[in-house]
Amino acid sequence: MSSDTPTTTLTVFFGFQRVAHGSKAEVLEQLSRRDDPGPYLVFDDQTGTQLDLDMRELPPELRYPEAEPHRDEAPRSVGRPKLGVVAREVTLLPRHWDWLGRQPGGASVALRKLVEDARRVNAERDTVRAAQEAAYRFMTAIAGNLPGFEEATRALFAGEEQRFANLIEPWPADVRAHLQKLAAAGWNHR
Repeated sequence: MSSDTPTTTLTVFFGFQRVAHGSKAEVLEQLSRRDDPGPYLVFDDQTGTQLDLDMRELPPELRYPEAEPHRDEAPRSVGRPKLGVVAREVTLLPRHWDWLGRQPGGASVALRKLVEDARRVNAERDTVRAAQEAAYRFMTAIAGNLPGFEEATRALFAGEEQRFANLIEPWPADVRAHLQKLAAAGWNHR
């Protein structure tokens, strides 16, 4: 895993109330202590993506008695796993392959350099876009029926922080707080 990959944290909602937060193991442990039956909405804090959480992944001492052990083996992948290298397919035109082949170190080195240069040049724009998309994913899943949703979405993507805050002000406090957390990186870079 590269050093710029953040540790995944999750936030869990029961209705509009935040009921758990932390690593996957911490969230599973927190949920195991709850009396309510759910359903829970689980979100990745980095991407705003809604996730399914398998309660069978609890540590054995917290697992429900009826839960079966989860036994999935990951398939072996192509590449250099110890170095974090993953082989994937890239489709380019012949002139692109010709150019890459003429570069010092070959196609792989040239592609890595191009990607790193693009990441550096576009870092601020990518951060803003990622924050907007994370907030939008969360908003869509939990707040799609709340008043002002469409206008709040427009304000989010227009970069209008104050207008966005005003539009989500009447929303439940935990939803509002999580939205502001997800969108924060986008406002800080404008």
